Amino acid sequence: MASEWPNKVFESLLAGPLRNGIYKSKEFHGRGAKIVNMGELFANSRLRAIPMKRVELTESERERFLVAPSDLLFARRSLVAEGAGKCSIVLTVDEPTTFESSIIRARPDARKADPLYLYYFFNSSRGAHRLDTIRRQVAVAGITGGDLAKLEVPIPPLPEQRAIAHILGTLDDKIELNRQMSETLEGMARALFKSWFVNFDPVRAKAEGRDLGLPRSIADLFPDSFEHSELGDIPGGWRVGILGNGAENLRRGLQPDAISPDSAYIALEHMPKRSIALFDWATAAGLESGKFAFKRGEILFGKLRPYFHKVGVAPLDGVCSTDIVVIAPDTPEWFGFVLGHASSDPFVQYANSGSTGTKMPRTSWVEMARYAIPVPPKSVAEAFNGIVQPYVARIIAAIHQNRTLAALRDALLRKLISGELRVKDADRFLAGAG
Repeated sequence: MASEWPNKVFESLLAGPLRNGIYKSKEFHGRGAKIVNMGELFANSRLRAIPMKRVELTESERERFLVAPSDLLFARRSLVAEGAGKCSIVLTVDEPTTFESSIIRARPDARKADPLYLYYFFNSSRGAHRLDTIRRQVAVAGITGGDLAKLEVPIPPLPEQRAIAHILGTLDDKIELNRQMSETLEGMARALFKSWFVNFDPVRAKAEGRDLGLPRSIADLFPDSFEHSELGDIPGGWRVGILGNGAENLRRGLQPDAISPDSAYIALEHMPKRSIALFDWATAAGLESGKFAFKRGEILFGKLRPYFHKVGVAPLDGVCSTDIVVIAPDTPEWFGFVLGHASSDPFVQYANSGSTGTKMPRTSWVEMARYAIPVPPKSVAEAFNGIVQPYVARIIAAIHQNRTLAALRDALLRKLISGELRVKDADRFLAGAG
C-alpha cells in the first residue's frame, strides 16, 4: 500500500527552485519565443510542441524562464477553485518556449523522482486532495510556489514510479494517437469539401485540360465549364439553392419516458469547436423533459452566441439542451455536403450575423435554412459522402474508444497512486515493456 512509501517534500525532488512565469508588457508580445498561457495549460495536460503566442525575451530571461521536456507546470490561479494547481507536463519542445506569470514551473530531478509519475500523482484524487490544502480563495482561487514546495508526495522506489508512469502513459499515448488520427481525417474531409464545393478545383482543372487527380468515375461527374449566378460563377449544371432545401431541423421534443439511464446528454459546454474529434457528453439519467432528442450521426449546431463555433456530429443517440439545433440531411447521401456547410467558417459567420437578441443573441433554424449555396447534382454529393462518411465513422469509433481508455486510465490511476494496485517486479516489467 502507499502507506509503505515514504513521503517526501516536493521541493526535495526538484533540480532547482520553483519559479513563477514571466510578465511582459504588450510591446514585447507578438514575436520571439513561444509562451505557454493558461489556455494551453488547461487544454493540454501533456503539452507538446503546438502553435502558441510569442513574446520577446532577453538572454537573462531565456536562462531563467524557458521550459524543458519533463517540466511540470501548475496553474498559479484560476477563476474556479479546482483550476488552481492544475498540473501539466511538458513532453516536447521544438523551439525556445517560456511560460506566463500565472503559471508555476517545477523541474523534477529524474534521479530522485520520475517526472511523469509526479504528473500523474498531482492529477490523481490523492494529489488533488493535497493541492486542496494549499488553495487560497480571495478574488480568484490560487496557490503559491512556497506552499507547493512544502507539499508531501508519496514516493515509491524509482523502478515502480517508472512502471506506474509507463502504464498510465501508454493509455494516454493511445488516446492522443486516436485524437491525432481524428484530426487528420477531419482535416482531409474539410480540405476535400473546400476543393469540390468552394474552390471548384475539379471543374477548373477540367476546364484547363489538367488531370483532376480523381478516379475516372468521379472525374466524369464534374463539368468542364462555369456559368454565372447570383452567387458568382458556379459549375455548369449546378444550381443556387439554400441549405434548408437539403437539410431539415429535427428538434424533436423529448417525452419523459424517452430518457433512459444510458442516454447521452450534450450541452454547449460538451460540444467541440467545429470538430467531430473532441466530443464529450454526460449521462442523461434524471434529466427533466423538454429537451430535444437526436440520433447518432445527426449534426448539432450551437445556436447561442458566442457558441456558433460549436458544431459537431452526434456520436450516439441522446438529448441536447435547447440552445442546440439538430440538423440532418433530407436523404443520407447529402450528409457530407450538409456537414461541410454547417461546419464551415462562412456558414458560422452567416449564423452570427443573423442572430437576434441583446444579452445572449441567438440564431434559429428558420434563419440558418436560408443560407444560399451552390447545389451540385446528387451524384456529386453522393460521391463526396462516400469518401467522407467512413472518415466520420472512424472518428466516432475513436471517440468511444477514447472514453473507454480514459475510464481505464482513471481507474488505474486511482489504484496505482494509492498503492492499492502494485506493479510487481517493476524492473522486469519495464524491461519487458521496452
